[in-house]
Amino acid sequence: MSDRGGPGALQIALAGMLLLAAAMGIGRFAYTPLLPPLRETLGWSLAAAGDVASANFLGYLLGALLAAPFAQRDSRARWLLAGMLGSALTTALGGAVDSVGAWLAVRLLSGIASAFCLVLGTATVVEALVDRQRPGLVALHFAGVGVGIVLSVGVIEALRHGEGSVHAMWGGLGVVSALALAGSWAVLRRLHSPQPVGHGPSASSPHPPVARAALARLVVAYGLFGFGYVVTATFIVAMARGLAHAVLLEPLTWVVVGLLAAPSVALWQRLAQRSGIFTALRVAFAVEACGVLLAGYGEGAFALLVGGGLLGGTFMGITALGLSAARGIAGRHPGRVLGWMTAAFGFGQLLGPAVAGRLAEATGGFGAPSLLAAALLVVGLLLFREPARDPGG
Repeated sequence: MSDRGGPGALQIALAGMLLLAAAMGIGRFAYTPLLPPLRETLGWSLAAAGDVASANFLGYLLGALLAAPFAQRDSRARWLLAGMLGSALTTALGGAVDSVGAWLAVRLLSGIASAFCLVLGTATVVEALVDRQRPGLVALHFAGVGVGIVLSVGVIEALRHGEGSVHAMWGGLGVVSALALAGSWAVLRRLHSPQPVGHGPSASSPHPPVARAALARLVVAYGLFGFGYVVTATFIVAMARGLAHAVLLEPLTWVVVGLLAAPSVALWQRLAQRSGIFTALRVAFAVEACGVLLAGYGEGAFALLVGGGLLGGTFMGITALGLSAARGIAGRHPGRVLGWMTAAFGFGQLLGPAVAGRLAEATGGFGAPSLLAAALLVVGLLLFREPARDPGG
């Protein structure tokens, strides 16, 4: 599947899928299905659980800011490898820590590592696929998040049925993550030293006013999306814990999220090709807002599963479409733009769990934080406007 010039496009896309499965689907999102047993084992309140989640997202924000400059440099591969090693290590460390302070530190470092993997890995994979004239395979790269979510549930449930502790579950996930990242690096390391995607005019060249205004609105909307999705993405399994048949419903809810996340990027890209990327983003934001409300306010397992399905079917699609839209508007130095978009997203999701955990404790449920999250998604939806129609910049 490869030649002397390096790995083929499908190999690269699959390596990208393994990268995001480990660093994002497991390293970042395994916290959600493991949150109920963590709370039971360690005696955490919802506020403490939200703070630990927010520490991860603070790390993600810092990592995005730190990684963005390296997306333009020949040292990108070394920093990507550092992110991979950090992601595997911090996932495995979940099997060895107990105190809230230690968890805050581990999840902070995990967030930094996952951002390095996303920013630098995506820049590497997208560049290589464009060079090979196979940009459509980017959807396979982003499918890795859903694949990792489903894989993490399989590992967790296997260890649960073997009566493994929550620490053993984190350790098992660390091993799986390390294997996936090793497979990814075996391919990505063979790529030539990258040059910036879309390398062209100097970064000092000013953007046209219309593009600058449209990009600013897009960055703000992307930050609101970070808050809007993360409340449900963090606490949906905890929501399931309070329902009948929770032992079955908890893993099933998260599997539904992962199964619908895996193909979602390809489906949303197809809609964007037919109706335009901003129309697709507006529809995706609206669908996700409905899912967030349904999960937070709906009655019973059906509402939770449908709400989780709507979340899973949109959040990676919005992630990919938002980055594509920013790249199309900016035109120059997309690695830097990718970093700023990821930072805005990271800031939104940093606030989400901490705010939601406290609101849930104050109100006795997840209705109020879900309503807030859905409202912010609607505000983000209203910010989208095609650059050509942007009046006056």
